[in-house]
Amino acid sequence: MLPVGPIRSKLVAGENEMIDARTELYGVIGNPVHHSLSPAIHNRAFKQLGWNAVYLAFEVKDLEEAMKGIRGLGVKGVSVTIPFKTEIVPLLDKVEGLARKIGAVNTIVNQGGKLIGYNTDSDGALRALEGKMNLRGRKIVLLGAGGAARAIGFGLKEKDCHLIIVNRSKKRGESLSRGLGCDYLPLSSLDKMKAEELEADVIINATSLGMYPRGGETPIPKGLLKKGMTVMDVVYQPLWTRLLREAKERGCVTVNGLEMLVRQAAAQFEIWTGRRLEVGQIKKDLLRTLRGEPTKPRSVGLKEGKG
Repeated sequence: MLPVGPIRSKLVAGENEMIDARTELYGVIGNPVHHSLSPAIHNRAFKQLGWNAVYLAFEVKDLEEAMKGIRGLGVKGVSVTIPFKTEIVPLLDKVEGLARKIGAVNTIVNQGGKLIGYNTDSDGALRALEGKMNLRGRKIVLLGAGGAARAIGFGLKEKDCHLIIVNRSKKRGESLSRGLGCDYLPLSSLDKMKAEELEADVIINATSLGMYPRGGETPIPKGLLKKGMTVMDVVYQPLWTRLLREAKERGCVTVNGLEMLVRQAAAQFEIWTGRRLEVGQIKKDLLRTLRGEPTKPRSVGLKEGKG
């Protein structure tokens, strides 16, 4: 039996995709987006499901004009990435409860021209970390104050974590720390700090530092990384950022950006289609993509979800 949803463009799995007059359009907006793996995730899932849809990457310079385009063209669903996750909130018709509390959106659903915002970053990041450790009560240094940092920070507060926000911009860093009821440190202070002065069980980089093409950068001196720490980087291009390479050298447990990406993407896909993806299989496929290997025709795992 075919799934409920858009008419299949090809009935036999493995045939080439066909775009026709009924193809639904989804995409990711951000700047930059040429490095994004989201098209690989969602297009592979649409193909496996037999959903007549395509997911594209849109590098946006004018967010307000882009939102008009989404409404006008009837784009069904949108992922939102750097630097628009907080800026986009007032441009939406409705923001779901968690996203409203966080003040950041990474997922949009277009319901007949009404744009509704969600946040799947928070749950995606926490699930990635909880695959390595019990978060409750941990001391965590969170680098950044943008949309990803806000989502992760609010999620960690629900776990009774002790947070310190570290950010380059004092205004944004202090604003987030007030919202979370935690301390703030300027990013520059880390350069003068000794290892014993930084008390942390977990360090999370939620900035774009270290992202392609600036892969040689790192937000924290190597000397502050200590054996036994867990170090997470939300950047996934490159997969092994300088921060994660140095963390591994220092004996830290590492969590790469792919772990968060696949979990938040699976949650997005379920919001849009009502179908759940198997996170483990998505990750295997993306690792093949990053290595330049072909993926198997039936590699995307699907589970029954709502609807």
